[in-house]
Amino acid sequence: MADAMDGRIAFALQLAAAASRETLKYFRTNEFQVERKSDRSPVTLADKQAEQIVRGLIQNQFPNDAILGEEFGGIAGSSGYEWIVDPIDGTKSFISGVPLYSTLVGMTFQGQPTIGVIAIPALCELVIAAKGLGAWYGSRRWDSNAELAIPLEQTWVSKQSQLSDGLLVTSQADNFQRRNAQSAYAALEAEAYVTRTWGDGYGYLLVATGRAEAMVDPIVNPWDVAAVAPVIQEAGGTFSSWAGDFDIRAGHCLGTNGLVHNSVLERLKPFS
Repeated sequence: MADAMDGRIAFALQLAAAASRETLKYFRTNEFQVERKSDRSPVTLADKQAEQIVRGLIQNQFPNDAILGEEFGGIAGSSGYEWIVDPIDGTKSFISGVPLYSTLVGMTFQGQPTIGVIAIPALCELVIAAKGLGAWYGSRRWDSNAELAIPLEQTWVSKQSQLSDGLLVTSQADNFQRRNAQSAYAALEAEAYVTRTWGDGYGYLLVATGRAEAMVDPIVNPWDVAAVAPVIQEAGGTFSSWAGDFDIRAGHCLGTNGLVHNSVLERLKPFS
């Protein structure tokens, strides 16, 4: 198990690098068209190309591992490992030329989140975590072809105990309406010192690096959170569904520094 994990930790970084480089080829260019999926959410050539590259690398390196991605669904495996990836988390930001989209690479073992990488390609930021090994932050020019010699430093969540003195981040605010939880958002916004919609993977990176106290997501899929769950936990924070369970398939979630978790959760539980 330890040897398998070591190889997969390094490989997770390789996947993040490959996907990040591919997305940057298209970012702030006119080289892609925006399509609409059946749920009206946007997708671009960059989303598809990056995911295909990641899937190909996984199938070549670990052919018995399962794969789940946003654009091309799932492939069953027999090893107990599953890679859950979203090369562009925050496609609306990407389309708009906002550098806050993320590349997410997560891996589970027997259903439990075990490895997570959050890369912010346009900002050159990265957090990687593995179960029991902590969370580590660094920076890298993802458009470089240099080897993955990334100087990493261990990162921790903040020690701020009151949301009234902290930063609350979320994804698109009107997603609370889709869960009929507008009152929860209003209460949290009123309580927090500052609230911003710097959401998606970037919001969880802010929590993991101690720059935000809480990130709340009303609507998520497994590929949105499989990578961020171990990052938040290994940085010393708490990740859960709105019901308080550790479940990446619940459809809603929050990641916090742990100290404000219960107070935020109290607002959200009635809408879980």
